[in-house]
Amino acid sequence: MARAIWKGAISFGLVHIPVSLSTAISSDRVDFDWLDERSMDPVGYKRVNKVTGKEISREHIVKGVEYEKGRYVVISEEEIRKARPEATQTIDIFSFVDSAEIPLQQFDTPYYLSPDRRGGKVYALLRETLQSTSKVALAKVVLHTQQHLALLRPLEDALVMITLRWPQEVRSLDSLELDASVRDSSIDKRELQMAKRLVEDMSGTWSPDEYRNDFKETIMALVEEKARQGKIATVAPVEGEGEQKSADIIDLTELLKRSLGGRKAAAKKAPASKKTSPPSKPRKKA
Repeated sequence: MARAIWKGAISFGLVHIPVSLSTAISSDRVDFDWLDERSMDPVGYKRVNKVTGKEISREHIVKGVEYEKGRYVVISEEEIRKARPEATQTIDIFSFVDSAEIPLQQFDTPYYLSPDRRGGKVYALLRETLQSTSKVALAKVVLHTQQHLALLRPLEDALVMITLRWPQEVRSLDSLELDASVRDSSIDKRELQMAKRLVEDMSGTWSPDEYRNDFKETIMALVEEKARQGKIATVAPVEGEGEQKSADIIDLTELLKRSLGGRKAAAKKAPASKKTSPPSKPRKKA
């Protein structure tokens, strides 16, 4: 069973689903560590002043945000700590949308969600609800002190959570500056037919067991060969992170009723919408 990297609850309305979060991916890259060839000791990174070229100690380092070209605003560690979002141990669902509405470039990292502390029934209810409505849940969650936008969706018998990039992080397609040869290109029918035939000839089924990282396999084969020759050194392992606390589950039917009732009452009491002035534009950098 995959090790949980986070424990908490999915929250929508007044319903809480205790869950464990585990990573859905593992790196298939080759990690090359720096070592001192004379002693095989690990080599770290120096903190160097880029102007003087001299190494500086940690106590003289501060964090700054570039406000204008070459001009920085210094932010203290205390200010950074206060600005960080509170770790609520909750995947807080705030909306349900059609999955097709979310652009692929928004997707970031997938995680598996599994029910925790007798939360199987309500976990299955959310999975089936999403499946039957063809919706995904949008949520906010804090992982490793960082707030993430995320979506929840069913995957066979399970639920998965995919962190999303914030919209401000995704560049518009306009940044590609595609010219008329791409946008308004008139494709020759004969060429299109040949391209389609080539696609059909090369078509197959998704077979993940057949897809191999050739570079990694070549490097690891070399590692095995050198290890057999005794060309190997030992490096001390790094301690892993601990697990976090989980959340409680409350009666499902009653919470669903109260959630629906609360939304109806809020809709009746909501005042007529008023026009608001548009937000002021941020100050441009010089």
